[in-house]
Amino acid sequence: MGRNRTFDEADVIAKCASAFRSNGYEGTSVDDLVEASGLHRGSLYKAFGSKRGLFVQALGQIADSESDDDDSTDLLLVALMELAPRDAEISAIVSRILSYAQPRHTATSLGARLLNRADLKIPNHTPAKDKP
Repeated sequence: MGRNRTFDEADVIAKCASAFRSNGYEGTSVDDLVEASGLHRGSLYKAFGSKRGLFVQALGQIADSESDDDDSTDLLLVALMELAPRDAEISAIVSRILSYAQPRHTATSLGARLLNRADLKIPNHTPAKDKP
């Protein structure tokens, strides 16, 4: 008989989401997730199945909570840039987030957040208005 979980799953997901936001999906190793969560590799795999499974859980929490802060936007950007183009499940979650987050998540606002994350300022640039 296996042991009961001794960790808060939501807390682990939040800590790992922070690693994904900081490093991107591809740039975050399982070792990074082990360090961020404080769990052993085996515990992460048993609870979430894989690195991708953990990312799906983190993105799903945003979709389920309809969270609307910069941290959520940053994880959404990671999903949009790295996974959504080739992963139907991630694409569906992203679409769900974008459907309730309008008008916050327009092309202009996501682009501005992306530039902000990169600490880039474009001189004499006036953002174009998004078309409905």
